[in-house]
Amino acid sequence: MMARLRQHDRSGELGMTLVELLVASMMSIVLLGAISSMVVSAMQTQPKISKSAQNVSSARYVLERMTRELRNGVRVDQATASKISFLTYVRHTSCGSTTLPSSATPSIKCEVTYQCSTTTCTRTEAAAGVYTGTARTLFTGINSSSVFCFVPSAEADPLTCGAAKAASEVTYVKIQLRLPDSSGSGSLTIADCASLRNAILLK
Repeated sequence: MMARLRQHDRSGELGMTLVELLVASMMSIVLLGAISSMVVSAMQTQPKISKSAQNVSSARYVLERMTRELRNGVRVDQATASKISFLTYVRHTSCGSTTLPSSATPSIKCEVTYQCSTTTCTRTEAAAGVYTGTARTLFTGINSSSVFCFVPSAEADPLTCGAAKAASEVTYVKIQLRLPDSSGSGSLTIADCASLRNAILLK
């Protein structure tokens, strides 16, 4: 009877040893450290990811605006990889103005110039044949000034997009905005194309 009582008392003393507690504690500390490191890393990279996403959205909006104006174009007057000047219809009371006319007033012809550097694209609006004026920044954040290519081009194949053969002959423009990759390698290219509808109709 006494032996059974002693065995019963020992069964209630079962538990974890000090070594087991130390090992479990160390594993918990390592796990919490890994989770904390992941949280801190995510918090540090989130602003960069948000900025990159915002740049992509802005680039798409600018690209849509540029192609819309090009589609209303009458003729191209200057054409390089970083600059294009073209006569187009705009909805302003006068060339270079920001005032919108009434809905019954027709659009007017103005000279629009897009010029891009390795960081920024600007837009200038002036009277026909005038290529200077107040340049307004459209977009910042690109990493290449090679933005425009044209058809027909100076290449042997008239359908190849490249440097313009002659600005007055251009009827098709491709626009490429290259954005730096947030990971630090390569570039993200956002591109679109536009045909000068009025130039085609005039031809």
